[in-house]
Amino acid sequence: MKLTWYGHSAFRVDIDGAAILIDPFFTGNPAFESDPAEAAKGVNYIVVTHGHGDHVGDTLDIAAKTGATVITNYELAMHLASQGLKSFQPMNTGGTVDLGPFSVTLVRADHSAGMGEAGINKPVGSANGAIIKAKGEKTLWHMGDTDIFSDMALLSEIHGVEACICPIGDRFTMGGKIAALAMTRFVKPKVAIPCHYGTFPIIDQSADFFVGGLKGSDVEAIVPKKGEVFMI
Repeated sequence: MKLTWYGHSAFRVDIDGAAILIDPFFTGNPAFESDPAEAAKGVNYIVVTHGHGDHVGDTLDIAAKTGATVITNYELAMHLASQGLKSFQPMNTGGTVDLGPFSVTLVRADHSAGMGEAGINKPVGSANGAIIKAKGEKTLWHMGDTDIFSDMALLSEIHGVEACICPIGDRFTMGGKIAALAMTRFVKPKVAIPCHYGTFPIIDQSADFFVGGLKGSDVEAIVPKKGEVFMI
């Protein structure tokens, strides 16, 4: 499985038969250092964890240009459809959709979700994490935005999570120390990848607390460079 981090929570996942963008926040993302067209090249699926602008990002534009199918919660899918989205797979927490090359399961995340303009948001379903499974690949959990919760252990057990992308920036999500605790006590993946940090001045700027919290554990921390492909 090839991954690329584009800053904040935006990732590209390349597997046999599919190119997937997760939370493609490119436009307006101070941490995005790549070319949007290149990042979206060949993409045929977009997974959106929840309805906030820094996660929905460029979903509509990318889907219109590439024909990619968007996978997200029902209310957000309907909201995006009202804005012109053509191809989508609506879901809800606990459900799984088989797309052929891979499957997506939406799971709980402790966070809010809303879309709107001029600071007036309307609810658009729940906040979720997304668990991606593909034959011959590590099972990947992108947690979206969340705090720690003990049922992370149950979800990891049910789905056999081997790799986890987790938010660490504090203020809007759990911070690095708590995220490290979530990995070592509950999720226990083989590898953990931090995100949702270093984007805006009001959240943590480095992964130091997260990496430090994983030292001495069985969880390998992978701190990717923005825009560079890495393997898990």
